[in-house]
Amino acid sequence: MPVFRFEAVDAAGELRTEDIMAANQDEVILKLRDQGLLPLAVEEANSGGLSQMLNIPLLGSRQRISQQHIALITQQLSKLLKAGLPLDRALTVLISVNSEPKVQKLLTRIQEAVRGGSGLADALEAQSGVFTRLYLNMIRAGEAGGSLEVVLERLAEFLERSKALKDTVTSALIYPLILLIVAGASVVILLTYVVPQFQTLFDDAGEALPLATQIVIGLGEAVRRYWWVGGGLIVGALLFFRQQFSHLYTRRRWDRLALRIPLVGDLIAKVETARLARTLGTLLRNGVPLLSALGIVREIIANQVLAESLGAVAENLKAGQGLAEPLLKQEVFPPLAIHMIRVGEETGQLDAMLLQVADTYDGEVQTTVKRLLSLLEPILILGLGMIIAAIIMSILVAIISINDLAF
Repeated sequence: MPVFRFEAVDAAGELRTEDIMAANQDEVILKLRDQGLLPLAVEEANSGGLSQMLNIPLLGSRQRISQQHIALITQQLSKLLKAGLPLDRALTVLISVNSEPKVQKLLTRIQEAVRGGSGLADALEAQSGVFTRLYLNMIRAGEAGGSLEVVLERLAEFLERSKALKDTVTSALIYPLILLIVAGASVVILLTYVVPQFQTLFDDAGEALPLATQIVIGLGEAVRRYWWVGGGLIVGALLFFRQQFSHLYTRRRWDRLALRIPLVGDLIAKVETARLARTLGTLLRNGVPLLSALGIVREIIANQVLAESLGAVAENLKAGQGLAEPLLKQEVFPPLAIHMIRVGEETGQLDAMLLQVADTYDGEVQTTVKRLLSLLEPILILGLGMIIAAIIMSILVAIISINDLAF
């Protein structure tokens, strides 16, 4: 039976780190709970250290503190507070649990601010942009409502769902990117190494080569001699797009163009709708006013066209209108999502309906990504295969023509 090492907090708030024999991690957790202990981390003793029970990256972290560490703190702090520990004692436990020096320093600064009389939200806000406005507003709402541990638990769940959505899109791009890199490298190797091996043979033949072969040889020569031009073009393109996206007007123009691309535009709208609905629903559920919540949501929407449409929606809210009708007038969000939001408003359960919209469009995003990949992968494979085949055929045609002349 394997041996597991655990970190847990007892009823007195003391941290315990010991070894225990069990069939798996779930059994360890059950044993610890039976003993009245609150488990923080469990891993096999010979696996090289304690693992994080929950691995939930925090969106928007701009410091060098690991996003996973900050998200883990959120989950662990929620557990400690729900176990009845006061905030100061819970922070002391977290400082002793985390071995990363940067995390310990962050928690120590937060604890010092709390001991100095600051609320948790104010202490977090003083950490120079480590925590997003969304994070801070939820914590502040939890403190005002006396339900900080509940808010922390909801915040951890929100971060996990948001990260899962982001990972869905990111993972979908990995395979096409690898395919492009490998195929591009294959083409470069063919042009710069394989084709020149035949060039001496062609020169010795003393005959005019087929046009296709001349083109391929010329391309290979150009790549060998002027590769730095291609590198300069790539760097120039990166600098150009960086400059374009650094200005609001040009970025808005590119974002509008992206929304008009077939399939891609639909995917962007669904991703942003899921992000909007989950963020807005989570904020409303934790007591943040709708108008303030919309202002926070605008900051996390990546597409500027959609973000600016929320500004117009906020103006309508100030005039006393609801949420669904102004969203419908913008004509940029999916109609199904807006109709679901309208139902939430009519039934007085807007926060719950927004979270349901987020779940719905999380699924829609996964479906759309699979559909795009089913179209993109064969197109990439076929297109790049044709390029490689054309290079090879141009060489074969030249060899066959030389052999014909020899006979």
